[in-house]
Formats: sequence, C-alpha cells, structure tokens
Amino acid sequence: MFLSLDSIDAVFSRMVAAAEKVLFVSLGGIPLIILWLLGGGIFFTWRMGFINVQGFNHALKVASGKYDRDRTHSKGELSSFGALATALSGSVGLGNIAGVAIAIQVGGPGAVFWMTVAALLGMSSKFVECTLGLKYRAVRLDGTLTGGPMYYLSGGLSELGLPKLGKVLALSFAFFGIGAALGGGNMFQANQAFAAFVKVTPMAANYNWLFGIIAAILVGLVILGGISRISVVASRLIPTMVTVYIVACLWVLGIKFTEIPNAAMLIVGQGMSPEALAGGLAGALVQGVRRSAFSNNAGLGFAAIAHAAAKMKEPVREGVVAILEPFIDTVIICNLTALVVIITGTYGSQIAEIGSGSEIVAVAFETVIDWFPLLLTVIIFLFAFSTTIAWSYYGERCWAYLLGESSVGIFKILFLACIFVGSIVNLGAIVDFSDMMLLATAIPNLIGCMLLSGKVARDLKDYWTRLNRQKSSLKSHLNSERSLIN
Repeated sequence: MFLSLDSIDAVFSRMVAAAEKVLFVSLGGIPLIILWLLGGGIFFTWRMGFINVQGFNHALKVASGKYDRDRTHSKGELSSFGALATALSGSVGLGNIAGVAIAIQVGGPGAVFWMTVAALLGMSSKFVECTLGLKYRAVRLDGTLTGGPMYYLSGGLSELGLPKLGKVLALSFAFFGIGAALGGGNMFQANQAFAAFVKVTPMAANYNWLFGIIAAILVGLVILGGISRISVVASRLIPTMVTVYIVACLWVLGIKFTEIPNAAMLIVGQGMSPEALAGGLAGALVQGVRRSAFSNNAGLGFAAIAHAAAKMKEPVREGVVAILEPFIDTVIICNLTALVVIITGTYGSQIAEIGSGSEIVAVAFETVIDWFPLLLTVIIFLFAFSTTIAWSYYGERCWAYLLGESSVGIFKILFLACIFVGSIVNLGAIVDFSDMMLLATAIPNLIGCMLLSGKVARDLKDYWTRLNRQKSSLKSHLNSERSLIN
C-alpha cells in the first residue's frame, strides 16, 4: 500500500505539469489569466459605479438582517447571512493561512500588496456574479433552488441571442468547476491540514493515509445532508474560527506593534518595486493575484452557487452582500496573516527551511505564543473542514449540470476519495492543480459576466432608485408623525 502512495504522487505531479503548459500562456512572464482577472475587476468596478465602495455600508446592513422582513415570502433555503457564511466557508480557509505564507515565500512581501488590490477589485466582480446567480437561478424537481454560472451563462446569454455561446461557456465552467472543487476546495485543504497536524504531532508523519480516511468520513457525514446542513455547520464554524484567528493575530501584532509600520512599508514598497525579488514586480503581481483568487474566488463564479440558494427576491441586494466576502477574506484576514509572518521574522532566511505554508504560519505564531501552534492546528483543521464541505456543494452542482442529478452520488464518492489523495501527494503538485482549475473557471465566467453586465447595471440603477424612494417615503412619514406630536 505504501509503495502505491508514491506512485499516486508521481503520476499526479506529471499530469498537472503537462496540463499547466496547455492552459496557461504567458505574456512577458505574466500568465494571461492573471491579467484577465485584474481586467475583469477593473471593468466591473467602473461599470457598476464603484459598487465596492458605494455599496459597502448597505452590504453591512443587509448582512446584519435589517432587510430580513423583505424575504418572508421569498423562495430559497438560506438567509442572506447563511448564504454569506456558506460562501465564506468556501473561501475563508487555508488560502488565508497557508496560501498567504506560500505567496510571500514565492513572490515576496510585495505579493501581499497585489493580493489586496485584486481583492478590492474583486469585490465588484463578486457583486456581478452573485447578482446574476440569484437572477437566473432555477427550480429543481424536488422544489429546491439551484444556480450559479452554469445557469446565468446559458440562460442570460440566451436572452441576448447567444444561446450556443452560453451553452459552451456553461459546460466549460462546469467542467473546470469540478476540477476546482476536487483541487483547491478539497485536496489542498486536506494536504495543509495534515501538515499542520504533523507540526504538533510529529509521530503521525507516516500516517497521512489514516488522516485522509478519517477526514473523508467526517466530511461525508455533513455533505450527505445537502446545502441546508452545510449552511448550518458553516454558520456556526466560520464566525467562531474567524474571531479566534483574528484575535490571535491582533495579539501578536499588539506585542510587536512597533514593527507594523516597517512591515506595511515593506509590503507596499516591494509590491511597487520592479526589483522586489528575482521575479521582480511581475513575480509579486502573479503570486498576489493567484493567491487572492484562491483565497476569495472573486471572478471565478463559485460564490454565486451559494447565493443562488438564498431566501431573497432582490438579486441586486444579494449581490451587494457578496462584496463583503473578498473584504473579510483577503483585505482583513490575509493581511493579518501576512503581517504576523513578516514582523515575527519568519519571512527571510528561515523561510525556505520551514516547509509548507501552514508550518510557516505556525512557526510565526510560536515565536510569540508558544502554545498557539496546537490551537492553530485545530483552527486549520476546522477551516479546512468548512471549506471542503462548501466546495463539495459547488462541485456537486457543476457535476449535476454536466452529467445530471441522478449521478451526483458518484461525485460525492469521488470527492471523498480526493480527500485521501490530497493527504498523501506533495504540496507543489496540489497548489499547481488547484490554481490551474480555479483560474480556468474565470475564462467562461468573466466572458459571460461582461456580456451580461448591462443587465446588472440597469438592475442596480433601478434598485438604488427604489431604495432611495423608500428612504424618502419613510423620512417623510416620520416627519409627519413628529408634526402631529408637536
């Protein structure tokens, strides 16, 4: 059995290396897909009137439940917060911990600058795709709702008189989406969770296969319950784990607060400097955008699958809620991780000797909180767990669109098997495969979103008009009541 583990690793690595050459063509050392993601974020930010800034306060109000009364008679399985939590569970995970450390290791501190820029622009991309996710969702035979890029690409482009293009893009997204779910949403999570586990229990190093089996069983117990059970687990896990992790980061930063300005200057300076590392500005940009996409999925379309199940009748309102995801996920959590790694001195000469991304972060925390690696292992495992169960739903919906609802059980078996594979293959192959599948979904998704952006812009304008009219009416009513009282 143990000999076969090495064989699986070798075959998987060769397959990934061959496929990456086909899917990613570079221009001046920068893969075109990276420029495509950045370009999409810039376009949507301009086209939607800087919704990432203008809609931020409104998004907080919607997520807090201020408009919950408006969904009383709406179809759906999740509240807006439930959909937000589910989408966050699919993005807030090891990309925020291990992924950040990997970005710094490969692209230098400057990668964090571009990670943040990509996330701020990605807030607008998230708005467009999640608005479309609710707008074009469909009702399944059992009465539940389903949606995502597959549906707005086929349905939305059909309305524009482009049914063939829509179908091709939808099928392409579903195909790459299955690979993304099995890679970044599954194998990467299992791999880094095991690496963190070994950090605190070295004697378990040769039992990666057992770890994979146990993790697969635990995930299987949740995903068999469908999106409702996934949402319940995510709604409970994510707020707690995010809070604990943020508090720990702030603890470290509070102790070393005098070093924060220098770390921030290093991030910005190397992000803008052509001589940042051997890879220069291009290297920092590529790693930053890659890790940002891996972390928050903006421009990739997957969050639209979760938001399509929300109990909300206003597509724009649901889209506005979604802009919070890249902000929480990358602008806050990823930057906190980066600052911890840099100011503790983990970044630098030691970094090449430490190992995987999760180990790098564990060592960084250990320099200040000697007992924290044990708690970090628990956090990493729960982040990996919540991310994996969310991605099981994303992959399931892509599989169902491509091969039919009746075969979803096969996908679930495959998904659980990949947890085992992720526990035993090497990190480099998994990161490359995950990035390859994730970024490939941006090609069909952003083409469709750009073509449908006119519809979203009109809906957004109408929504703001109705919301302002409602506010004016309420203000007038309150003034009238005050006049009567006086």
